[in-house]
Amino acid sequence: MSAAPSATPDAIPQDGWQPLPPRALNLFVLVNVLTGAVIALGALIPIGLLMPSRGLALAAALAVLVALPSLGLWLARKQYRYTRWKLDADGFALRRGNLWRSETRVPASRVQHLDLKHGPLERRYKLATLVVHTAGTRDSAVSLTGLDEDDAALLRDRLALQIDDDDDA
Repeated sequence: MSAAPSATPDAIPQDGWQPLPPRALNLFVLVNVLTGAVIALGALIPIGLLMPSRGLALAAALAVLVALPSLGLWLARKQYRYTRWKLDADGFALRRGNLWRSETRVPASRVQHLDLKHGPLERRYKLATLVVHTAGTRDSAVSLTGLDEDDAALLRDRLALQIDDDDDA
């Protein structure tokens, strides 16, 4: 989005799919690489116990320690590149993925309430997660992680206005 969003909910453009801010890539890389590293460390014990020779175990351990964090880095870049959101007069939409693409549409009339979450890593990068709770039981909440914290608040406020407008109609 913009570097300096205005104070009104009208600051969020309503046309077209919006990318996440570049800081979201930093968050995704940190989380995915650390997750890969933790899994790799957990794999070292079985590797050490099951490999017949010490040299083979060392080679396998090194491969795992390089491969899993690298996979995390690759996935983080894909997650960032292929996540888009859109807000229009009908409601909120979220598109994720490239090979397996999913597009979720939440009509404003189905929104029950909205939450903003700020975990410690998100706060470090001035990001937030918007959670849109919907009517129904299947996938009753849609979450978008990596939004700029100011844009997330504006998006929440804009959706809340749409809910209020639907209730008044």
